[in-house]
Amino acid sequence: MSEKFDVTVIGGGPGGYVCAIRLSQLGLKTACIESRGSLGGTCLNVGCIPSKSLLNLSENFHKAKNFEKIGIEIGEPKLNLGKMMKNKEKAVTVLTKGIEFLFKKNKVTYFKGKGSFKNSKEIAITADGEETIIQSSKVIISTGSEPVSIPGMEFDEERIISSTGALSLAELPKKMVVVGGGYIGLEMGSVWSRLGSEVEVIEFLDHITPGMDREISNEFMKILKKQGIKFQLNTKVEKITKNQNGVIIETSDTENKKNNIEADVVLISVGRKPYTNGLNLEKVGVEVDEKGRVKVNKNFETNIKNIYAIGDVIEGPMLAHKAEEEGIAVAELIAGQSGHVNYDIIPGVVYTSPEVATVGKTEEQLNSKNITYKVGKFPFMANSRAKAIDEPEGFVKILADSKTDKVLGVHIIGPHAGEMIAEMAVAMEFGASSEDIARTCHAHPTFSEAIKEAALSVEKRQIHS
Repeated sequence: MSEKFDVTVIGGGPGGYVCAIRLSQLGLKTACIESRGSLGGTCLNVGCIPSKSLLNLSENFHKAKNFEKIGIEIGEPKLNLGKMMKNKEKAVTVLTKGIEFLFKKNKVTYFKGKGSFKNSKEIAITADGEETIIQSSKVIISTGSEPVSIPGMEFDEERIISSTGALSLAELPKKMVVVGGGYIGLEMGSVWSRLGSEVEVIEFLDHITPGMDREISNEFMKILKKQGIKFQLNTKVEKITKNQNGVIIETSDTENKKNNIEADVVLISVGRKPYTNGLNLEKVGVEVDEKGRVKVNKNFETNIKNIYAIGDVIEGPMLAHKAEEEGIAVAELIAGQSGHVNYDIIPGVVYTSPEVATVGKTEEQLNSKNITYKVGKFPFMANSRAKAIDEPEGFVKILADSKTDKVLGVHIIGPHAGEMIAEMAVAMEFGASSEDIARTCHAHPTFSEAIKEAALSVEKRQIHS
């Protein structure tokens, strides 16, 4: 007899494992199937966590090279890339093992293997050539996403690499070309630039970080240029050819001007797509849209009554924390509670140096909807803490409704922006006005004082600028 579960989650990434834990907390007999061999999905294994480890390590290396300027004399730092990679891998291992502990603690049954539908209530788990069948009253698809390549330019993870390959290069490339000016490409480009590679970014649009508030995006590119990263905008990659030395990238611009760029490696970072390979969705009749995303209603239900989907496989930003929120919400809905996700308040962070963080609407989005708004800005150049540690680049920008003063969007480029944005996400969740933020006491000296000053600036009454 096959084992029976109340709910089975296919995929053990941020959305899947969080969902499984919450389901079990709510008293449902829960299984989670993961094919990778370790829990945490792309995020913990080959995404958020290892990239943040390398971003931190490379930033420390870069700072160490400039210690002499601030009175710390230690000699010239030397890069040990192998040791740096081991440090990154240690962080990944500790966290993935931690999720296994959480599964045991919360009595979630963990199956290692590839899950696929036999029918809507039977799932086959394939591992090491053997198949196990389990039964489940409800099933949640949380299989995440995978990098998109350019047609005819497939990844080999040595010369033509995805973000996964960029996390595990065996040696420092003299030159790296990044195709795509989005979050992931710029983070990875920053890592290798700080370690000593020449980095050039090719972007099809006339600006980087599509979807970001344009003023922030423009400032971001100025700062990255000062750090030595080169940019080619309005440029399309026509062809990539491998040779003995590396790769040749053939490009054309909007005026059809051709150019060839030679590099050791090329990182293709043009987006991600839902990963549903081998699930047998067609067999059970689960509908997907033209982009391969699983169609769901407001309760995360597919067209098949007992099958749900969350995270990168459905519409919305492909962010780990968005998937986690959906995992909690669908678990609570299945248990008869009223789970929900506020999609208007999902922060986004680029973990470069300085960091960039956003939540809510951009100026472009507000203008497109004819919403009138006020703008408050404050530069880190005038922030005591930022000046004290010599990180004065960037600013805080708050957008508030011109009639009600309700905060509609917040955009930060500067030190610790990724941590600071949480204050504004909480404030917006409670419907705060810019006046509320301006009249909240912020500790001195802190970076967060820039938020208070930006809120004061909405009514043109900032103190320190």
